Amino acid sequence: MGVHSLAMETLAERASFMRESLHKSQTITDNMVAILGSFDHRLSALETAMRPTQALSLSLSLTLTLMKEFTYIRTHSIRRAHENIDKTLKAAEFILARFDLSRQAEATILRGPHEDLESYLEAVDQLRSIVSFFSGNKSLKSSIGVVNHANNLLGKAILKLEEEFRQLLTSYSKPVEPDRFFDCLPNSLRPSAGSPGQGDASGKHQNKSLETVVYHPPTLIPPRILPLLHDLAQQMVQAGFQQQLFNIYRETRISVVEQSLRKLGVEKLGKDDVQKMQWEVLEAKIGNWIHFMRIAVKLLFAGEKKVSDQIFDGYESLRDQCFAEVTANSVAMLLSFGEAIAKSKRSPEKLFVLLDMYEIMRELRSEIDLIFGNKYCAEMRESAVVLTKRLAQTAQETFGDFEEAVEKDATKTAVLDGTVHPLTSYVINYVKFLYDYQSTLKQLFQEFDGDDADAQLASVTTRIMQALQTNLDGKSKQYRDPALTQLFLMNNIHYIVRSVRRSEAKDLLGDDWVQIHRRIVQQHANQYKRISWSKEFDGDDADAQLASVTTRIMQALQTNLDGKSKQYRDPALTQLFLMNNIHYIVRSVRRSEAKDLLGDDWVQIHRRIVQQHANQYKRISWSKILQSLSIQGLSSSGGSGSFGADGGSSGGVSRAMVKDRFKSFNIIFEELHQRQSQWTVPDSELRESLRLAVAEVLLPAYRSFVRRFGSMIENGKNPQKYIRFSPEDLERMLAEFFEGKTLNEPKR
Repeated sequence: MGVHSLAMETLAERASFMRESLHKSQTITDNMVAILGSFDHRLSALETAMRPTQALSLSLSLTLTLMKEFTYIRTHSIRRAHENIDKTLKAAEFILARFDLSRQAEATILRGPHEDLESYLEAVDQLRSIVSFFSGNKSLKSSIGVVNHANNLLGKAILKLEEEFRQLLTSYSKPVEPDRFFDCLPNSLRPSAGSPGQGDASGKHQNKSLETVVYHPPTLIPPRILPLLHDLAQQMVQAGFQQQLFNIYRETRISVVEQSLRKLGVEKLGKDDVQKMQWEVLEAKIGNWIHFMRIAVKLLFAGEKKVSDQIFDGYESLRDQCFAEVTANSVAMLLSFGEAIAKSKRSPEKLFVLLDMYEIMRELRSEIDLIFGNKYCAEMRESAVVLTKRLAQTAQETFGDFEEAVEKDATKTAVLDGTVHPLTSYVINYVKFLYDYQSTLKQLFQEFDGDDADAQLASVTTRIMQALQTNLDGKSKQYRDPALTQLFLMNNIHYIVRSVRRSEAKDLLGDDWVQIHRRIVQQHANQYKRISWSKEFDGDDADAQLASVTTRIMQALQTNLDGKSKQYRDPALTQLFLMNNIHYIVRSVRRSEAKDLLGDDWVQIHRRIVQQHANQYKRISWSKILQSLSIQGLSSSGGSGSFGADGGSSGGVSRAMVKDRFKSFNIIFEELHQRQSQWTVPDSELRESLRLAVAEVLLPAYRSFVRRFGSMIENGKNPQKYIRFSPEDLERMLAEFFEGKTLNEPKR
């Protein structure tokens, strides 16, 4: 302070002396100009009076000219001196103004930031400008002292700003009460009066329309405070206090985020905790977790990102690091519960909550990618993706467990009157409930396999129904009365068919499945009538008994074949295997005397089963390649998913997209040809029928695609690279399918 005051006093004295000197100089200059002007006037008059004297005129004229020049030069020099003095004085005044600002800033700094934070921040900026000015004017004797003094003040000011940032952030960082979160939710997701921890539908399958609801995150810090925090953060970063700023923000906001989740009801639970819980308790906690995930991502984390974005605006790296550090522990705590459920022991009742959990992770995926999009959040994004896939995998494995459990159910519950068995109603209700998740199931299947999701869902459902029928067939053998056996099977299969017809499962299983099983119901009804009401011979109808024995043998064979079909990894080959074997059984029965005992109904039912497996084969094998020939995804106008016979325009489609479609078609078809030409359909009539069914779908679609878009490729380079097959080539190669060729066998 002493050096600063002494410098100011010295400079003020010099400036005062210069003002006085300048005033005296101005007076002298004015007087001299007046004298010289008067002298110039007198000389001009003398020149006029002496003009007659020609001898002296030349000498006098020269003298006058010299005197004028002297007068001009003297006047100009005096004015230049005056201007220089004026400039010097102004520079001194500017320096004095810097000192005045310094004194004012110092007073503000010493008062502290509490009274007027905005003025305090302005004072810090003024100190920085003073340091910059005197650092650039080191010729001034007092510069070094002024700079050192200002820097010391700046250091103290930044320490006070650091404390102010801490105090301000802490004062306005409060945990969010659950009710504030609930107020930000759509009405359908707000908790009911009796369930404070979860929404009305947390344990139920959510309506898909909720995905379009706009969420408005709560205000975590008042808007009027955020600009002040931003200005404080900016000053600290400029002063090199970035690490201190990071530490304060992280410690304060981590605590707030974690406390907000704890108030909501979030717990840290691991696999061991989950395994010890009763199912009812665990189911409730899973419902809560789904609700918590939605609130955490859409409201809490989204709000926290807005806070960090505003406070650290302009400092991208610091902003991203702070947000990642604040949310990392909370994200890990939420995801760890999901991981514990996904890794816990599987059971059929867990399937639906697994689907709920998978669904919420899918719903939040885009927001997680957006909110946690920076490089410091990469681990959190990856953890969310891993959990989503693990939930999908566990759900798929649970499907297999359920199918096996249905087939092997060994409960001894006896239905003495032959009515619908509890297992039947349980499985059918399970399947009906499953179809409430139809869109989720399709997404789940596509998580690992891009093939036709409808076909996969239909295949799963068919296997569950087959497992149920197999189990019911085993249970029917508990009855000693063969008529009651038939009545039991008739009642249960009728219940299955009626339930399927009234549910969404009908669309995927198809009319063929329904008609086949309606005929099976009729077959059991006919068997019941035959056994119960036919004319007795030696107490029993021998034909009925023989028919019953034969039916059971055929059913046992089909059950065994169904088990063997599961050895194939390729689901298309599974269907081909069942088609071949059941076709062989039907053909053999039709050519034997067994036909008279089993009846036309049996034959027709099983012929339709053969056709059903053929249709499943086509759907599984050829749906993907047909998608590559679809206009869907090509046309800029959206288009339809198929082509007309006349081809039509190719407007709005890029050549690159068409090339990709042709390349995809070529790859898929060559793979199918290589693989399926090794497969066998031994019956020539069935083989040709299956090839024809494929050709009737594939060739028109291919011709239409080539007609519509082929010119785009043919007019470019290497068209043969993309259009590798003509329709005739495809027809010829289709004729090689199902011939049972070896890999090295030459093509025809």
